[in-house]
This record gives sequence, structure tokens and C-alpha cells, in this order.
Amino acid sequence: MGLQEVLDRAVRQQDVPFAVGMTGNAAGITWSGAAGEAAPGLPAGPDTVFRIFSMTKAVGSTAAMILIDRGELDFETPVEEVLPEFAELRVLEGWDGDTPRLRAPRVKATARHLATHTSGLEYEFWNTAPQDYMARTGHPSILAGTKAAMFYPMLTDPGTRWGYGVGIDWLGLMVERISGRRIDAFLKENLFGPLGMEDTDVEVRDHMAPRLAGVKARGEGGGFADFALAPPSNPEVYGMGHALYSTPQDYMRFLRMFLNRGALDGNRVLSEEGVARMLENHMGPLSFEPMLTAAPPVTADFDPFPGTVKTHSFGFMRNESDIPGMRRAGSQGWAGVLNTHYWFDPASDLAAVIMTQTLPFVEPRFMRTYEAFERAAYAA
Repeated sequence: MGLQEVLDRAVRQQDVPFAVGMTGNAAGITWSGAAGEAAPGLPAGPDTVFRIFSMTKAVGSTAAMILIDRGELDFETPVEEVLPEFAELRVLEGWDGDTPRLRAPRVKATARHLATHTSGLEYEFWNTAPQDYMARTGHPSILAGTKAAMFYPMLTDPGTRWGYGVGIDWLGLMVERISGRRIDAFLKENLFGPLGMEDTDVEVRDHMAPRLAGVKARGEGGGFADFALAPPSNPEVYGMGHALYSTPQDYMRFLRMFLNRGALDGNRVLSEEGVARMLENHMGPLSFEPMLTAAPPVTADFDPFPGTVKTHSFGFMRNESDIPGMRRAGSQGWAGVLNTHYWFDPASDLAAVIMTQTLPFVEPRFMRTYEAFERAAYAA
């Protein structure tokens, strides 16, 4: 099945309301296609504007890597050395009635722990412990956009477990504190400008608004209904876990920069050595752990390529073995909660995105489409 046929079939079967897909290599875009309407009267296309949510994480990690490349930050820099307020975070051990039992972490979290989701900070969507903590204490969700919302308790000591959470929001604050620039200004100057990513921003700018996609959620009857979900606008903190809007064509420029070892169209944002260091396994003996949903309307369980070892580089989930007919060992990728997905495969010189705007995240009907799309990309 060809790439366009995969997208057309997915829309026809209502596996997605619409989809945009692109593939590329170091030299350029090799295929682009779309199916369905991104909003009433708005055909989906490569310049459709998406809420990319956790696709932001790789961008935030790259911002930190730019500072590491310059010698202004190190993988092993303790977070509290840059952000003294981070020292307030404690490990949640249990409850005495309705009072949380907290203790100091046995290890100081580092920039590396934040980037690899090994800091002990975990989201409420895949773990009931922070859900319970928030319900009992009134602690706000990270989507509140406030600094206070970032002070989740740690669930484990740093460096002892992979647990998906708000670490990269803190990493973005490290970049702000070291650079003296708000994160959106830092990104515009050091990443988006040099890479020509004119439709990637923390807010929907006037030139982007007419191309903004709608969001749908799968209802109990199996059909899609409109659903309101977006990063908070003009927040106190632009969280590098979720804050960005972008387009498929812009994000492909970001991915192709990695295939080009840190540069695109003559503009270098990372050194070749910096890219190589960033894409290594940064988890040591730890590995990715299956994400079991604690919020089924928001997300299904997520265990990509089950039975294979996945680790985490400084910016991405990393595959440690070849997947037959699909990505190779050393491939890097991740996704956003509204089913915006990407990967890049340096060994095959291939990068790709497949993007829509739906909940639940990684529902089986979407994931079948994703697998068919990836297999078609390699067959092509």
C-alpha cells in the first residue's frame, strides 16, 4: 500500500478525521500528502498548524543541547545549581491520612535526568500516584501554565526509573536561567530562525490562525466529536513539555537538521559532535517502560515495538534494535498527545511525520495507521 493510500484509507474508515504525512532525507522532502479536512472548509496540508504538545520536548531538549555544545551547561549539571528552587522537590513515599509523606531525594537530579524522564517526576496520565496527590492537595496540572504547577513530587529517586513526566519543562527553565532569555525568544534566535521554521511558535500568530486544525475526541459510539484542548495561552511559563504549535513542513526541517548532523541549508545549530552526543543512549542501564494509562479518555496504553529494548537519548526515545520492515537501530522518535507522531532514522537517512488532532492518544485504530504508514515509507 502506498503512502497516500494509507492516509486516504484511514480517513475513509474514520480511523482519523484527517491526516498529514511527510517523508524526507538529509537532502530534502521525498513525499508529502494529506487526506481529509483539518477544520470545516480547510483541507489538511503540509502547512496545517497543529498543537504538537509533547513533540515540543525534543525542541526543548535541543535548546539545552545548544548550551551544552557551547560549554554553558553539562549533562551532569545538578538542576538546583541553576534553579535553586528545584531543591524544594521531595520524593512522595506515601500518606499519613491526608498528609503526604515526603523525603529528600537520595540523588540530586541533573539536566540528563530531566531530558531522559529519569528525574522521578511523572505525569498523572500514566501514573495514579500523582493523580491521587493532585486530588488530595489541589495541586494544579502542568497545563495550568504556572510555575507552581511544575512542583510535582518525585515518585522515585533520580536515575532509578524511566517515568514520563514534566522534566523537560524544568529543563526549559534551566535554558532560560542560563541564557537570560525567555525560552520562546531563545528558540526563535537559536533554532527556529536558523532552520526557517516560520510557523513554529508558543502562540498561534496571526499568519498561522487561518490554518489551525480542529481537535476531535473519539466518543463512546465510535465517532469523533469536537473537543477543546490546547496549551495555555500567555502562561507564566512556556512549558517545553507541551507549549508549541507547528506544521508538518516545519517539524520536518527540525528532523532533517539531525540527519544533516546539526545543520540545514548552510545554517548550523549544533556541532556534529554535539548531535552525536545528543543521540546516544543517555539512560545507562535503564530502559523505556510501558506506559499504562491512568486516564483512558486521554490516552491508551503505549508500548511501541513491544518486546524490543527502547532507551532515551538526550532528546528522543531511541530504538536499540532494528524493527523488520521499519526503523533501524539508533532511530529516534516521539509524539504529541493529540496523535502527532514522528521518527528519524540516521542509518536509513529517513525522517517522517504523520499527524492528526485526536484523542485518545495512541488508540489502536490510529496506531494501525501509523504502522502502515511507516512500512509504506520504508517500502518506498
